[in-house]
Amino acid sequence: MWGPSHFCLIMCLWACLDALPVAVDKTKVSPPVEDVEPPESDTGLHYDRYLREVIDFLEKDPHFREKLHNTDMEDIKQGKLAKELDFVSHHVRTKLDELKRQEVNRLRTLIKVKQDMNGEKGMTVDHKALLKQFEHLNHMNPYTFEVEDLDRLIKSATNDLENFDKERHEDFKKYEMTKEHERKEHLKTLDEEARQKEEEHYEEMKKKHADHPKINHPGSQDQLKEVWEDADGLDPNEFDPKTFFNLHDTNGDGYFDEQELEALFTKELEKVYDPTHEEDDMMEMEEERLRMREHVMNEVDTNRDRLVSRDEFITATNRKEFLEPDGWETLEQNPMYTEEELREFEQHLALEEQDLNLRSNELLKQREELERQQEQLNAQKMELQQECWGLKCTHQPGSGPGGEQ
Repeated sequence: MWGPSHFCLIMCLWACLDALPVAVDKTKVSPPVEDVEPPESDTGLHYDRYLREVIDFLEKDPHFREKLHNTDMEDIKQGKLAKELDFVSHHVRTKLDELKRQEVNRLRTLIKVKQDMNGEKGMTVDHKALLKQFEHLNHMNPYTFEVEDLDRLIKSATNDLENFDKERHEDFKKYEMTKEHERKEHLKTLDEEARQKEEEHYEEMKKKHADHPKINHPGSQDQLKEVWEDADGLDPNEFDPKTFFNLHDTNGDGYFDEQELEALFTKELEKVYDPTHEEDDMMEMEEERLRMREHVMNEVDTNRDRLVSRDEFITATNRKEFLEPDGWETLEQNPMYTEEELREFEQHLALEEQDLNLRSNELLKQREELERQQEQLNAQKMELQQECWGLKCTHQPGSGPGGEQ
């Protein structure tokens, strides 16, 4: 399974796909009931399918796979591995050509739909944003998959995935500001008594949400011991970091990836968030999970490869911060935005609403004008029809002067 943050590492780990799972101390760990292959995680990239298919076919080429053994991640990022594309088999190159043509056609269709939608809404087309959709391939050559295409794909995926968490934070920030803006707008529609009652309820929910058990510092001994005891069903007095790592390295590759790390925080998050409680927002829970994972990565991932190796994990468990950590401040203690940022956001929303209203009024005027013109055309048509009928009546066959037959 590979997640939305280590594409280049996946390429580096291709050579290890056939590695055996890490041995686990069976005296302390119950054997799994059955082996179930976890579903693959979507990277979140708009070209995720293309990325996966290119990787799958390159992996089938013996020469490319062998070169991968001797190429470190920095060389991959700098494009050295991409040059090996010239030596892959004809069959693989032909398939890559086909994949690229399919991807170009998909992007062209997508852009055409976006242009049509913007045109219908009277919106200006952002050509730079549309061209950005093609950054992961060379669209000037839509027919064959070349070294430049692989180089672009690696660099685009690396850059996009490294910014993935940042974009998630920004999206959550907008979500929180939108939620607060809508709450304030709702208050404006209420009378004084109802508004006061609503404000009291809001403050009550905030206090209720903040009233939860102590949150352990993510990645600390106290936090991991709770997982060891509650999730694994083991004696906390017999906590062993090596066994813990083997237990939760679910794919047995010798690393904690981001999904495996985030799974360790479920117990802590359940102390704060309950989907059945009005005061708890599950979107906030996922943001808290992301914050916890980033924090542990910053403390433990010493080589900054966005994975926690067994050695990095064991080393971290010997530090003072692991044994005597500081407290952990949750989201309610760390607001996502300032009052000034909220004001700017609301001003932006007001300008957008004003712009939409202007466009709506303009479209309404255009509609009224079209309806007026249609009425004129209908009236002219009626007059012409009446004139035609009049001419037919005065020139009927058999009629003559004085009405003689």
